[in-house]
Formats: sequence, structure tokens, C-alpha cells
Amino acid sequence: NATTRRDKQGKIVGVVGVGQDITEKKKGEAELSRVAQDLRALIDSANAPIFGIDKEGLVNEWNNKAAEITEYTKEEVIGRKLVGDFITSEYKAAVKKVLDDALKGKEAANFEFPLFTKNQDRVEVLLNATTRRDKQGKIVGVVGV
Repeated sequence: NATTRRDKQGKIVGVVGVGQDITEKKKGEAELSRVAQDLRALIDSANAPIFGIDKEGLVNEWNNKAAEITEYTKEEVIGRKLVGDFITSEYKAAVKKVLDDALKGKEAANFEFPLFTKNQDRVEVLLNATTRRDKQGKIVGVVGV
């Protein structure tokens, strides 16, 4: 922070500055960035499909395995309705309920349901739906593995 220094007449005669050592803060930010990159690599390279949705049910995460088994790239699914666009009709209500419950904090494990591939083939997946929260603990979506 810096501010001007003035004499009795109000004329600027200098500057007063206060500095702060932010070395530890920068180290912490660098470590946080490294951990985030490691987690991103882990998600992308996982041998299980991982997807995420926001509170509106729009896809906001889609790892490489999800892309491989569905034949949809991440770019093709981001922002689309998971249930409306990718779940077989007979499972739409059940999958929506599992995801809606997770959005309320009630997580699910080992829920089986089919996804459509790009070629309209049916792929059976096993879902563990985990509530996703922001740093304040507010629910912001669901992660499915």
C-alpha cells in the first residue's frame, strides 16, 4: 500500500509505502495449483467414467473414460442435460431421483443404470453419486463415478 506524504500546506513531499512479505502465500498458491493439476490428471486418466452435474442437472465434468465408453467427447456433453440427453427413457425418473437426492446431500452407492452412446448403443454403468460442495459447504452439484 502507498499513500502520499504532505507538508503543512498540503503539498506532496513524498510517499509512504508499506510492504508485506507474501512469500509463504505464493508458495501455498503454487502448491494448491499443483494439487489441482494432479487431481485433474487423476480424474482424466481414471479407469472409471467420472461425470459431474451442476444444480440444474447440466454436465460440467466428463472424464476420458466417460468419453471413451459413450463415444461423446467432453466438448459435446458439457452444458447438456445428463438425464434428458443421455439416459435411457425407462431409467430417466430413477436416475433423476438419485441425482436430485445427491443434490440434497443424500448420496447413493452402486446404482446401476444404462447410458446411451453416440451410436445409440446401451452401456450399463454403476453409479456412486457424491454431493459436490463449494468451500463454504454449499451444495453446487453432483459427481458421479
